[in-house]
Formats: sequence, C-alpha cells, structure tokens
Amino acid sequence: MSELRQINVSKNGIPKLAILALSIVFAAGLFVVGFDQGHIFSLVYGEQAFTDLYLHELTHDMRHAAGFPCH
Repeated sequence: MSELRQINVSKNGIPKLAILALSIVFAAGLFVVGFDQGHIFSLVYGEQAFTDLYLHELTHDMRHAAGFPCH
C-alpha cells in the first residue's frame, strides 16, 4: 500500500519583530554614519565630545562614500 504524506508549508514570511529590529538597527547606523557630530558620546564625555568628534572621525570616509557632506 502506498502512504500519503501531507506537507504543510507556512506562508507567514518574515516575522514582523525581525523587520522592526532591523529597522531600528538601520536607523541607528544611519544616524551614526550620517548625522552624528558628537551627540552620542556627549552623554558620557559632555561638551568635550563635540570637539573631539570620535565617531565622526571613525566613519569619516564612509560618510563621503555614502554621499554625506561633513566639511
């Protein structure tokens, strides 16, 4: 006798929580690369962070490659 097997395929796609998490990571990365001028480190270093611009210098070449002007 032959056996019949039923295969259930889920068509839910990508979980909404995963899309939300990736959107938050993307938005944070976009802010750091494109717009941060010492704002993130100012929470720790205070006003000195706006002078030192650690993240700006770290992502400087990536800013230009992405088309963000910075000076």
